[in-house]
Amino acid sequence: MYRESLSPAPTVYRKDYQPPAYWIDTVDLTFDLDPAKTRVLNKMTLRRNPDVPEQPLRLDGEELNLARVLVNGEGTSFKMEGDKLVLENLPAGHEPFSLEIFTTCAPSKNTELMGLFMSQDCFFTQCEAEGFRRITYFLDRPDVMAVYKVTVRADRKRYPVLLSNGNLLEEGPLEDGRHYAVWQDPFKKPSYLFALVAGQLVAREQRITSRAGKDHLLQVYVRAGDLDKTEHAMRSLQHAIAWDEARFGLSLDLERFMIVAVSDFNAGAMENKGLNIFNTKYVLAKPSTATDGDFDAIESVIGHEYFHNWTGDRVTCRDWFQLSLKEGLTVFRDQQFSEDMAGTATARAVRRIAIVRDLRSDQFSEDAGPMAHPVRPDQYQEISNFYTSTVYDKGAEVVRMYQTLVGVDGFRRGMDLYFQRHDGHAVTCDDFAQAIADANPDSALARHLDVFKRWYSQSGTPEVDAQGVYDASARTYTLTLTQTCPATPNQPTKEPFLIPVRMGLVGTDGRPVPLHLAGDTSTAGDAAPLLDTVLVLSEATQTFVFTDVDSRPVPSLLRQFSAPVWLSVNETEDDDEATDARNVADRLHLLAHDSDAFNRWEAAQRLMMDQAIEAVEADEAPREVLDAATIEALRGVLRHPDLDPAFKELVLSLPDEDEIAEELDEVDPQKVKAVSEAMWQQVSHALNREWEQAWEDNRCTGAYSPDPISVGRRALANLALTCLCRAARDTGNQIWPGKALQRFKDASNMTDRMGALEALLEAQSPLAQSALDRFYQMFREEALVIDKWFNLQASRTDVDGSVLGTVRQLMQHRDFTMTNPNRVRNLLSAFCHYNPGAFHRRDAAGYVFWADQVLALDAINTQMAARLARALDHWKRLAEPYRSAACEAIRRVAAKPDLSPDVREVIGRALAD
Repeated sequence: MYRESLSPAPTVYRKDYQPPAYWIDTVDLTFDLDPAKTRVLNKMTLRRNPDVPEQPLRLDGEELNLARVLVNGEGTSFKMEGDKLVLENLPAGHEPFSLEIFTTCAPSKNTELMGLFMSQDCFFTQCEAEGFRRITYFLDRPDVMAVYKVTVRADRKRYPVLLSNGNLLEEGPLEDGRHYAVWQDPFKKPSYLFALVAGQLVAREQRITSRAGKDHLLQVYVRAGDLDKTEHAMRSLQHAIAWDEARFGLSLDLERFMIVAVSDFNAGAMENKGLNIFNTKYVLAKPSTATDGDFDAIESVIGHEYFHNWTGDRVTCRDWFQLSLKEGLTVFRDQQFSEDMAGTATARAVRRIAIVRDLRSDQFSEDAGPMAHPVRPDQYQEISNFYTSTVYDKGAEVVRMYQTLVGVDGFRRGMDLYFQRHDGHAVTCDDFAQAIADANPDSALARHLDVFKRWYSQSGTPEVDAQGVYDASARTYTLTLTQTCPATPNQPTKEPFLIPVRMGLVGTDGRPVPLHLAGDTSTAGDAAPLLDTVLVLSEATQTFVFTDVDSRPVPSLLRQFSAPVWLSVNETEDDDEATDARNVADRLHLLAHDSDAFNRWEAAQRLMMDQAIEAVEADEAPREVLDAATIEALRGVLRHPDLDPAFKELVLSLPDEDEIAEELDEVDPQKVKAVSEAMWQQVSHALNREWEQAWEDNRCTGAYSPDPISVGRRALANLALTCLCRAARDTGNQIWPGKALQRFKDASNMTDRMGALEALLEAQSPLAQSALDRFYQMFREEALVIDKWFNLQASRTDVDGSVLGTVRQLMQHRDFTMTNPNRVRNLLSAFCHYNPGAFHRRDAAGYVFWADQVLALDAINTQMAARLARALDHWKRLAEPYRSAACEAIRRVAAKPDLSPDVREVIGRALAD
């Protein structure tokens, strides 16, 4: 019955792409801003596309009031087909003609936050992907690129700042206390990059001279009370501009570059040409209100949106199926930027590990669920549902593999050729791939380009099995790599991918083994032997033989996580028990000696993960999950005098509940939670002395700095404090909770204050509630800090089953509102998405709550509702009684007759066979 209530939304297919029947060359927009009734006059110059058969002009529109349509200055007939404005009586031939459309809209009623909307009595826009049609009737698709001129008129007292894309041509007063500003963007752009901002804002300004010798004005606009939190954002923007010039030769191309912060925003930020609009979370920061993670995210996101100026704005995507062309590429660029800003090799590795953890948690999970799709999807019903980790993060890994295969210099050559060919155009992922290959004709990428492009067309996470055999008599080590990829929706079978496997061999003495690959003449003669190389796996199975190996080595495979795959390494012995022992010994060896920091971390994670899974699958969960050898290895990491504190913190951060669940065929969430809790308690007690020493050694004093060394020390100190408070919970010792409370009160920065508060919460300390209350009183005027306050309570470990009740109470708090996406993310999503032990209750109350909130949000903001709906993507893998209860909740959402297309697609895929 539930299938009948889910009437499917129309499906859009990539194979059906057709060029537009008309081109729009110029757009002249005039806005008379009013919260209840904004008037928009849209004057366009159009011409027929000679490559497309003659047909009516169909313009996209949504929630608009149409008042006038003129063609070449005269009235014309038109009709409406759903939301589309259809014009049939247009001038014949291919000469340009003018089209004038006058509409009105109501920004103050726009809770979708798409198109033109209000936030704190200011006007903002969000047009990607299909928001411009909520402003005026238009060919709202990315391959229609035009030059825009924008006039904005508004009340001068209420809206003193008037901004749009490009360069400011003129501004001045009008009658009746109004004023105007005229902006022009000299570069062609698609409608999704249009932006407008108006309100009472102030700006931090900085003038710079680029390497190209041009002067530019940089501006960061915020509300008046937030100006003191913009220094880091401005500095990050300057760093991004300098980095893009140095790394890729790409210069800022406008007289000014503007960033505007808004507190009501569905996304993190938007790369509108020259006028980036940001969620306040990714602009505002000072030590007393922002954590190390906030400072890092601001640098990354500001870099990301600036880098879009070329990879997304100057060269954009032909259609939304090519979304990763700009997003995957730009995520890769912002990752490279952040790694370069980190400086040291260890700091770069720490950043890479954090990226991989997020990729596995979000994207690998997506690949294994009902919403699995290729990096370049073949179909969608609602494009907003495809702003996904696959498109962004897996897309970035695909770009990283290009660089791995052709080298840093080869990748730069490819990027240069890409811009040379396509600047000012809307293109495809194939165009990018061809440019990189053509710039590197002798590379493995060029030889296997068709195989490599399967990363764009095939969904799922490939699985690579590695089998190693050492022949002592022949002094050879033979490595056989086999790849498979599980079935995903609409793709039951897969062809082999091209997988670059960066690797090395670690000797019994812990030193790197020189690599002599049979048949490879690249290191012949006097060339120094390689200690690290990239194997290219392009077939289902391939074998590689290394010669002149004096003793059995331990393979270090997939270094730096050179491809987004699951890796299984098996050194075969005579029986399964001996093989398991050998594999454990090898991981301990890599943890102790591998020169690749990523694989040292990975070795520790695999040791702990395997034992966690064994404990979950046991009939009765053991009190101690990790064996003595693993505990000693972790002790060795904590005690190691030369290891970076940030690296230690990552190694000692145990696999979380979602990570454990991802590797299980059937998931009992409460059993997973019990094993996770037992593992943390074991590590907290067994390494108690080491945690005390880590706390003493890494507490930062003096002025706050977000540099990598200080960040790492704070991270390790806060992890140590949490473990010490956890151990104290079992013994009844109040010394460490008391120290945590004092740390909370005395902290000079938000990272340490939050770290102490989290320690009290995770230890279920009686002191936690008073600290939470004090935290709220201290920061009740700081919206972003109150977001953290909500998040802390929704995501804390649910030992006594009380978290859902807390979340329900917090929804009634005066500072919570369903219309603000940040509040929804930090309370509802924090609970449903990121607190599985609290959400997946045996009494099904979590699922009932989820259904209630998805339905409530669907009436307010369909994008946020669809994102919350995805909390039950993996319901079919749940054990009973969770599975049946989750299904019932999903069916209740599906039964809503007027469910939005956004939520309908997510729910429909979840229920599909």
